[in-house]
Amino acid sequence: MSASDFILGGVAAMGATVFTNPLDVIKTRIQLQGELARRGTYVEPYKGVAQAFYTVVKNDGLLALQQGLVPSLCFRFVINSIRIVSHPSRLGVYSIAMDNHWMHTKDGDVSYGLGLFWGALGGVTGSFVGNPFFLIKTQLQSQTVDKIAVGRHRHSHSSMVDAIRTIFHKNGFFGLWRGSMASMYRATVASSVQIATFGKMKSLLHDNEWITRPTSISFCSSLFAGTFLAVASTPLDVIATRLFNQAVDSKGRGLSYSGALDCCLKILKSEGIYGLYKGFWANYMRVAPHTTLTLVFFDELVHLKNLFML
Repeated sequence: MSASDFILGGVAAMGATVFTNPLDVIKTRIQLQGELARRGTYVEPYKGVAQAFYTVVKNDGLLALQQGLVPSLCFRFVINSIRIVSHPSRLGVYSIAMDNHWMHTKDGDVSYGLGLFWGALGGVTGSFVGNPFFLIKTQLQSQTVDKIAVGRHRHSHSSMVDAIRTIFHKNGFFGLWRGSMASMYRATVASSVQIATFGKMKSLLHDNEWITRPTSISFCSSLFAGTFLAVASTPLDVIATRLFNQAVDSKGRGLSYSGALDCCLKILKSEGIYGLYKGFWANYMRVAPHTTLTLVFFDELVHLKNLFML
């Protein structure tokens, strides 16, 4: 494992983010729509993924689909440079554990449970380090004109730098890590599910020789993992989005939610289980392409690196 592998992993994820950020914008808007309101009691400017794209372009312009792109690129670079290493099926801390046989049973087989643990550890580490970027990304993506505004609070940042300056001035350095626990919960579930299901499906396809081409195996495995990832992570993603976007007092305390559990309970009480799955389809449509594009870009970057190093 070399330093260049970490860098290439981050750059590959940034390349994928350019294509999937529009879906992230749509996901964020839908997750904030009807915040703490019962179904049928609020106006829905976003009635589905396709209609949401049209609404955003019509009211905010085409470039609005790339709102929050800069912090999103920074976040993906941080979290994926920590996770992705020299082979697309082995991610960061997970790879270190694999190389050192920390996740093998006495019989030499890879333990599914230990795979979940090490995958989650890698995700949590990257999520905590990149929390300021995720926070700012969410706030920038939610900004829009009054006609299609959603959420109980709207921020008015002009850029990522302006957002950092504003948050730091109002809430200090640790204000940039507001909501980090919710983000880490999300990363724990997302990384463990994604890595464990990706690795399991890859082994299944390879061992049974259902698919022989490595790239095709990685592609199919990422689609399979993406399905489980969207189902498991969407509720936690909704909670993180709500916590990041809420207004806070001078001490950095949320005015709508005191924490992840409080947020979850309030959503269930006012919006029902449906509220925790707002933005599911946008999330689902983003996950698989993002994973697949990251793997494809990573393969190409490694190929170019080897080509020029020869």
